[in-house]
Amino acid sequence: MANIAKKVSWSGRGDDRGERTPLLNGDEEVKYNRQLSGGGIFHIGRLSTVDLEEEITPEEDIVRSRPKEIPHNEKLLSLKFESLDYDNSENQLFLEEERRMSHMGFRCLEIRRWVICGLIGFLTGLIACMIDIAVEKLAGYKYFAVKLNIEKYTELGGLSISLILWAVLNSAFVMFGAIAVAFVEPIAAGSGIPQIKCFLNGVKIPRVVRLKTLVIKVFGVICSVAGGLAVGKEGPMIHSGAVVAAGVSQGRSTSLKKDFKIFEYFRRDTEKRDFVSAGAAAGVSAAFGAPVGGVLFSLEEGASFWNQMLTWRIIVQYNLYEIPLFIIMGALGGVLGALFNIINYWLTIFRIRYIHRPCLQVMEAMLVAAVTATVSFAMIYFSNDCQPLGQDNTEEYPLQLFCADGEYNSMATAFFNTPERSVRSLFHNPPGTYNPVTLGVFTLAYFFLAVWTYGLTVSAGVFIPSLLIGAAWGRLFGILLSFIASSQSIWADPGKYALIGAAAQLGGIVRMTLSLTVILVEATGNVTYGFPIMLVLMTAKIVGDYFIEGLYDIHIKLQSVPFLHWDAPPTSHWLTAREVMSSPVTCLNRVEKVGRIVDVLSNTSTIHNGFPVVAHTSENDEPGIICGLILRSQLIVLLKHKVFVERASSRLSQRKLQLKDFRDAYPRFPPIQSIHVSQDERECMMDLTEFMNPTPYTVPQETSLPRVFKLFRALGLRHLVVVDNENRVVGLVTRKDLARYHVGKDGLEELHLAQT
Repeated sequence: MANIAKKVSWSGRGDDRGERTPLLNGDEEVKYNRQLSGGGIFHIGRLSTVDLEEEITPEEDIVRSRPKEIPHNEKLLSLKFESLDYDNSENQLFLEEERRMSHMGFRCLEIRRWVICGLIGFLTGLIACMIDIAVEKLAGYKYFAVKLNIEKYTELGGLSISLILWAVLNSAFVMFGAIAVAFVEPIAAGSGIPQIKCFLNGVKIPRVVRLKTLVIKVFGVICSVAGGLAVGKEGPMIHSGAVVAAGVSQGRSTSLKKDFKIFEYFRRDTEKRDFVSAGAAAGVSAAFGAPVGGVLFSLEEGASFWNQMLTWRIIVQYNLYEIPLFIIMGALGGVLGALFNIINYWLTIFRIRYIHRPCLQVMEAMLVAAVTATVSFAMIYFSNDCQPLGQDNTEEYPLQLFCADGEYNSMATAFFNTPERSVRSLFHNPPGTYNPVTLGVFTLAYFFLAVWTYGLTVSAGVFIPSLLIGAAWGRLFGILLSFIASSQSIWADPGKYALIGAAAQLGGIVRMTLSLTVILVEATGNVTYGFPIMLVLMTAKIVGDYFIEGLYDIHIKLQSVPFLHWDAPPTSHWLTAREVMSSPVTCLNRVEKVGRIVDVLSNTSTIHNGFPVVAHTSENDEPGIICGLILRSQLIVLLKHKVFVERASSRLSQRKLQLKDFRDAYPRFPPIQSIHVSQDERECMMDLTEFMNPTPYTVPQETSLPRVFKLFRALGLRHLVVVDNENRVVGLVTRKDLARYHVGKDGLEELHLAQT
């Protein structure tokens, strides 16, 4: 995040000064005073854009080049994020191509879509397989070496050497992963789910679906999981599947500068979004080996660790008197999830302000890895929970430590394993495997480790740690019930409560309801069990939302992304499109001078991406009648190919421009500075009629904000033209115009706009 040099100004309630705000398409001095039905006055002030280009002296530059603290303001909305063009431009080229396409051509397109989906699933599966094998091998070597060392020094004394070995191995793995993320591709940090969620919402996140991001993501998550952090590999697989989909569907790699000349029809945002959505589902499905579950984003989060052969032994039919217990567990999951999110929120704020250098980020990741190993070792060392090592024991690395012969340390089952194996053991191990003290201490320790770990500069997910925490305290809940109840046969199997606890904890952190219900219904194979699971998840969401938002929404807000939720703020019906829109609008004539187009595109103070095309622009700045809308990317392609009226009427005319020329330039359109236009060419004219979208979406200027929001959000628009009664352009609504309104403590508030 850029260093914010100037103080952000805010025109609040009771301030009579209107503030000047550079908007997305023009500057306007605005102040809103609106009388509400209740008789109160709502005062919304325009917010000044933060100035990041303030002149400073060379001495100040040396000091500021390495700031100790980067200020952070929640009231910011970043201007660096652009919207995706999900709305097709139905210009003449598009219509001509559609008319030329035969019925067989449409059938071939559908076949190609299925082929692409098949390739996405296959390649994502290969990546997941590679990650699984690499994690199992590396973690296996690490735990085997540490196990031999512990067994050696348990008899000889000097277990501190084993602790040092464990901490060094963890830190080494994590160091490699953190260096790759921090220095090579920072966008690969975290699970990637917030970024993909934003992409599917219509926000263009820089570098989020590039090949380099995929490579670093895969390498980073292998190092993170093998390094023993409280993370899972399932979240990053969603991001990985999305990157695979974005690359395969385009039939080329812009990073490698390799074009395979296939799937050219799908080179546009509308098609890419659909494939990215399928790729995210394929990533989940591949990560868990569950082809059915990937469609619902995380259907198999619990099912992949659920052995179907053990289902009938663990899940029993629930009774009506257990419903209040499930509600209590859901409420507990909501409270613990909210606590998790609150702590992680303040921790992330601290990281943004102070741990912003790559070297510090790598050091923090190594510190967490070493602390995780130390805490794990201490828990195992001081635990006296010894369990008999039976013939059907499934423990991968049983540690005897100070237990008697034929026994193993039960705490080591939870800590001395990958998180996936620990979840499986909590779900399936028979009653009596864990004592309450072991589960209580493990829940407390792992909770804070997971809170600290999420947000590090490593590739990591939060699903498995959440399931592990919930399964631990859920199993503890079941054990305590068996102690309290007079008849222990009713509460005989704590595995059922481990499942409910896992659902409650994960639901309390990420606030998903329907998808998680399907996960666990699919996992148990018992449809009748769906009701208590839904009850638990709904309770966890309601309780958690009372305190704070879900984890992914928190991190999206902290990144200042202009994310559009399902609905407009509930108290915004009195706001109209005229008050929300950006104005005045830079419009172009149907036949425009090349020099003016170049000047408009070269203006760095107002970087617009869409321009209404009007019948004519008058000298007295009166708005023109709307004729269409043309994008910056289209104008750049037209300038690159010299599509001028004079050239078309002379013998210098080249072949007619086709949609293929626009698709070949997608998605990295050249900057306007790279296109040379001579002085003579500046005097030429360009006819935009054939290339503009003649039917852009428009709204009257008196349309309420919720109606504008609903239209914009449902159709996935990038630009929405505001017109008056005579269909003349008076403004333009973009994503940032809508995203900056939200309900705060003092009612309807407006976020700052800043180049962060």
